Amino acid sequence: MATKIGMMDAAYFVGRSEILAWINSTLQLNLSKVEEACSGAVHCQLLDAVHPGMVPMHKVNFDAKSEYEMIQNYKVLQDVFNKLKITKHIEVSKLVKGRPLDNLEFMQWLKRYCDSVNGGLVSHSYNPIERREGSKGGKEVGKKGPPAQTSAKGTAAAPKAQSHHGRRHESSSSVNSNSSSTLNVKAARPPPPAPAYEEQVRVRSNVSCLL
Repeated sequence: MATKIGMMDAAYFVGRSEILAWINSTLQLNLSKVEEACSGAVHCQLLDAVHPGMVPMHKVNFDAKSEYEMIQNYKVLQDVFNKLKITKHIEVSKLVKGRPLDNLEFMQWLKRYCDSVNGGLVSHSYNPIERREGSKGGKEVGKKGPPAQTSAKGTAAAPKAQSHHGRRHESSSSVNSNSSSTLNVKAARPPPPAPAYEEQVRVRSNVSCLL
């Protein structure tokens, strides 16, 4: 089993999206970031999935928020490591901080380990939702949907559309303003003399010459 994996191992080149897909499909969760698993509860259940009954899920707290509560989850995880004779060192102080890279690397290692157990296959009889029900906060964790990133992007896109529309409005206003200026200039110029008026002036001039 892969308890010791070098940092240049292929396991550490697995991307975040693949790790998230693996976690969510295995445990029927809706995590959107790897660091959301920093409490240690997810790690405990992933081991429970490949070693059914090995993890005391009633001691796992999916609702852990403080570092103290998270550390309790890692103590459960460490006990399971000891039972399975896994020598991997758990850097709890870094993981509970929720740092993306630290959590990703540990999860990459955990995926490699789980893949080494029975080819990474989870028993069809394993029900992750049912197993979480005995844990604190376990009943609610699977019901939480991922953050509404789409709506956030949509909101961000709205001002751009307005800005673009505003530029069109300013452009059209500028055109209208230029058109008005042109009309005013034309209006200021004296109208050309009417042909009929010129004819009358010419006739009167001829009459005066004859007299």
